[in-house]
Amino acid sequence: MRKIVIFIFAFASLSLYGQETLDDLLKRFNKNNVPYISVQELAMPKTNAVVLDARELDEFNVSHLKDAIYVGYDNFKLETVIKQIPNKDEAIVVYCTLGVRSEVIANRLKKVGYTNVKNLFGGIIEWKNKDFDVYNIKNKATDSVHVCSSYWGKWLKKGKKVYPKVLKSND
Repeated sequence: MRKIVIFIFAFASLSLYGQETLDDLLKRFNKNNVPYISVQELAMPKTNAVVLDARELDEFNVSHLKDAIYVGYDNFKLETVIKQIPNKDEAIVVYCTLGVRSEVIANRLKKVGYTNVKNLFGGIIEWKNKDFDVYNIKNKATDSVHVCSSYWGKWLKKGKKVYPKVLKSND
């Protein structure tokens, strides 16, 4: 009987506390000082925003949103964005894998005076989970999404998970 009670308590604890939502994840990692835009809102035809991809180049090459401009994260250059988007009132949406790195980049844009910057809630993973197309480096639709690691990859429910290549000692 004692084992049954322990099992029920353990199962209830997992059910109550083990199911982190995407909202929980983003609240834990982000400061929420950049407004979100949902994938559904971004996908609407009337949304005329410049879309910036704040992931690394290998991630972008696997898949990205149509017409997204690669800006990177580790090698992000604010000067390049300023040259590409001189109008600081232009609607801009920044995305990454789930919305953590994109908040950092969006904040950098806000600090230099961009007034209409949003963070894509759930990033490319949520985009794919909602059945929107992603495109590879040849601009062909693909099911592949670079997920960085198994921790982030657990959020991808639709599509093919692509993990970083690990160099072997003889590579």
